[in-house]
Amino acid sequence: MLDAIEKLLILQDRDRKVLHLHAELDALGPQRQMIQTKAAGAQAALEAAKLRGRHLEADRKKLELEVETEKQHIERYSLQQYQTKKNEEYRALAHEIQTAKNTIVKLEDQQLELMEQAEAVQKEVHTDGKNQAEAQRVSTKQQADLAAREESLRRELEKIEADRDRLTAGVDADVLLRYERLRKSKGEKVVVGVAHGVCGGCHMRLPAQILVSCQAEQEIVTCPNCGRLLYYTRDMSLAVAD
Repeated sequence: MLDAIEKLLILQDRDRKVLHLHAELDALGPQRQMIQTKAAGAQAALEAAKLRGRHLEADRKKLELEVETEKQHIERYSLQQYQTKKNEEYRALAHEIQTAKNTIVKLEDQQLELMEQAEAVQKEVHTDGKNQAEAQRVSTKQQADLAAREESLRRELEKIEADRDRLTAGVDADVLLRYERLRKSKGEKVVVGVAHGVCGGCHMRLPAQILVSCQAEQEIVTCPNCGRLLYYTRDMSLAVAD
């Protein structure tokens, strides 16, 4: 194998690792967002349950006031009933008193319903509180793990990039320029093998003369179809696959 090709293969390996590390680092942001969303969801569920509890308590107190108002009406009607001497007026006041009592019964029934609902919501608040605490604990740990992972990836990236800089210094400038141009257009696969008589990049069948030149290892050979740099090793079969 040509020395230049061997160096480029090593360089290509480093470039692939750099790309993969950048991809892993880029993926950390969405992962963080997902963790935050889960924790926020648990917090929102807890706050919603607490809000329902507050609304129920407010409705219950409102009913208490209405009951108290009806009791005051009964007291006033009873006093008026005691003071009146007219049977018709007495019966009218009695009717008002009974109406107020009936209203109180309905209001108290509503209070009982609200109390039952409030009890159920209180249990929900308790459960949601435990869920929120657990979600926060998990979120904190996962965020810490991601931070540690990010630090590790950045250290590895820094090391590989430094190694890449060292490797490029040993590659012929013209060859390196060709490689860099191809990397911008072809991505990870720039230097590819010719196993089974095809280009390892575009997978097009290669002319016999190209394969012979690869075997000779006297010059850098490019694929006539995609322009990638080709290489051959003895473990590669040049017979075209069926």
